[in-house]
Amino acid sequence: MAVQRSEFRWNGDAVAAKIRKATVRGLGLWAEHVLGVSNDRVPLDEATLQRSGVASVDEPTLTAAVSYDTPYAVRQHEDMTLRHPNGRQAKYLESAFIESRPLAGKIIANQIRKVTK
Repeated sequence: MAVQRSEFRWNGDAVAAKIRKATVRGLGLWAEHVLGVSNDRVPLDEATLQRSGVASVDEPTLTAAVSYDTPYAVRQHEDMTLRHPNGRQAKYLESAFIESRPLAGKIIANQIRKVTK
């Protein structure tokens, strides 16, 4: 009777690193999407508020963020009594986030799929 052998190589750490990197990339793509949707809604005067928008990812915590950095960004976002012409609105970031939330998993999964084929 012949002895049969098989060899198995565990590349779990390398695969986990690729998946983590893909997750970071997916979070970044999703945050950029949220920023784009929000920028379509952000109040415009001279577009300073819109230009201050930034999407970022904190890799160690796998946390994505979208923010605007002007002294009046919070007021423009929160004050529902302000009037914004041309389809612009208060809650520009919150509404973009809520609308885009279902895409987060799809975008991240797509990036992971690319590295695990």
